[in-house]
Amino acid sequence: MVMQMQNYFILITVLPLLGFLINILFGKKINSEKFSGWLSSVFVLVPFLIGVAALFQLMSLPEDSRKIIFTYFDWISAGTLTVNYSYFIDPLSLVMILVVTGIGFLIHVYSIGYMHGDEEYAKFFAYLNLFIFAMLHLVIADNFLLVFLGWEGVGLCSYLLIGFWYEKKFTGDAAKKAFIVNRIGDFGFLVAMFFIFTNFHTLEVSSFLGQIARYPVNNALLIAIALLFFLGATGKSAQIPLYVWLPDAMAGPTPVSALIHAATMVTAGIYLIARTSLLYALAPYASNIVLIIGIATAILSATIAVKQNDIKKILAYSTVSQLGFMFIALGTMSFVAAIFHLVTHAFFKALMFLGSGSVIHGMHEEQDIRKMGGLKDKMKVTYITFLIGAFAISGIPPLSGFFSKDEILYKTFIGAGVIPYILVLITAGFTAFYMFRLAGLTFFGKPRYDENHIHPHESPKAMTVPLIILAVLSAIGGFIGLPHIIGFNVLEHWLEPVFRNANLAVSMYEPVVEHPALTEWILLIVSVLVAAAAIIISFRKYSKQEKFEEEKGFGKIVGNKYYVDEAYDKAVVNPVFRSSESFLWKIFDIKIIDGFVNGVANTASRFSLDWKKLQTGVVQDYAALAITGIIGIILFFLFK
Repeated sequence: MVMQMQNYFILITVLPLLGFLINILFGKKINSEKFSGWLSSVFVLVPFLIGVAALFQLMSLPEDSRKIIFTYFDWISAGTLTVNYSYFIDPLSLVMILVVTGIGFLIHVYSIGYMHGDEEYAKFFAYLNLFIFAMLHLVIADNFLLVFLGWEGVGLCSYLLIGFWYEKKFTGDAAKKAFIVNRIGDFGFLVAMFFIFTNFHTLEVSSFLGQIARYPVNNALLIAIALLFFLGATGKSAQIPLYVWLPDAMAGPTPVSALIHAATMVTAGIYLIARTSLLYALAPYASNIVLIIGIATAILSATIAVKQNDIKKILAYSTVSQLGFMFIALGTMSFVAAIFHLVTHAFFKALMFLGSGSVIHGMHEEQDIRKMGGLKDKMKVTYITFLIGAFAISGIPPLSGFFSKDEILYKTFIGAGVIPYILVLITAGFTAFYMFRLAGLTFFGKPRYDENHIHPHESPKAMTVPLIILAVLSAIGGFIGLPHIIGFNVLEHWLEPVFRNANLAVSMYEPVVEHPALTEWILLIVSVLVAAAAIIISFRKYSKQEKFEEEKGFGKIVGNKYYVDEAYDKAVVNPVFRSSESFLWKIFDIKIIDGFVNGVANTASRFSLDWKKLQTGVVQDYAALAITGIIGIILFFLFK
């Protein structure tokens, strides 16, 4: 059975890569939107089906044996460094495969309608396939070097897709910003790999985790590696201080936003920390930093989202905040809760981004929610599905976000204490508030657009069918992780072998404290009441609002995103530009580099001019030179 799995498991990455090659090389020659779109979609659907087949095969194995490594060939062998091109499948990687390919397929189908008529249609789908390939490569690679290749691959693809409409300056700027900011985080990943190889003489994930199991808690080396990995995660998963690229990434096509925010890229950092869970269990100092950064990011981005007016920007800051929730779970050693919220977030965030794309499509590219209103009667499918997503992310039972967010709140309470719990609860309230501000201003009230020029309409079926499927998943997806007070937690049971060693390590220095079921019931009810109150207040305030006044005071500060981008410009960007111009360009480049090159050229030119004078054309001169040379050689050998 393992050999059979090995034969077809490679197709999980090969097919998306093949889809990329076909579209990028032959897409324009074939010149068929249906061919390009459906080919790319099928080449993502098949890996999903392979993932489903692998799920059933893993389920047939004993719990402790649900990890299979497939080694295809020896990749690097240099001295003590040996790296095999190996993939592996276990419960965690399989969850990621299903999320990436399942959500990715729906986004591909949606894109068939959304990108209709674009001149670079085939290229767009080629990039989408490459994005899926890189992300899948990241989650199933068996060693850190292969993980890093996928890590860099999703970074490259994000640059290509965010800046897809490169003729617009702001899209190019957004793409460059995403690329550069992520390079800062990637440096941390690189240094972490260096530390791992020099101290553990391996880059294999399983070997590294096996060796650190013997280390004491809060060993300095383990803390350093954990923090370096976390630096990489803050880049990819948009946490303070490297979150600034993600809101600007909205400049790309809406399907790209959905893919980045739901199924790829931003989940990479969460996956990395979850995969190395034992490292963070043995380095609680580093985990505390993860927790603090997660709380700070969740609160900051949630408050910013309250004052944004661009429909995609609101969703972007929402993603940053929800990623903060996942890091909060990771910081409290609640690894299953983090992955659970990653899965449910993929459902409802993909739904809402694609729903926003449907709204923008129907509103003739308008993105300002202040210029919308009354769309629920014009776009019924988009409205109903979007509303389901809004209720899900707000944590309203029995939708998916309710179960995953409640799990994080409960784990925060028992693992971090009352104050962190209150902060996270307030953030959850903000989430419900800004999501129904968005829904209220977009779909309710009177139209605030020019009805003579804008005629909102429902999107084609290629766009609405994925919305319906995602709405169903957002509604029922939470049942895979029921709280213990309600029922059996399927996801926790499935992932238990992956996080067993980490949980055992935590229990050695942090004994498990049993809390009565009543405590969890109270926390659950409180979270629902907070969300419901926020929804009611927001809906009453914004569903019928017609006039908008300019923000003043603190509201203006929040609306301008606390001037973080401006602070970065003054503290980092402008000094770099000035130093680049004054020193790197005018001195280092022009005077040193160009000076050296030009100096060599001038010297060679002068030397050649001097030697040219020796070519007189007179035979006697050449004979004299020859005789002089012969005499010089004789004297050399006589007196050496």
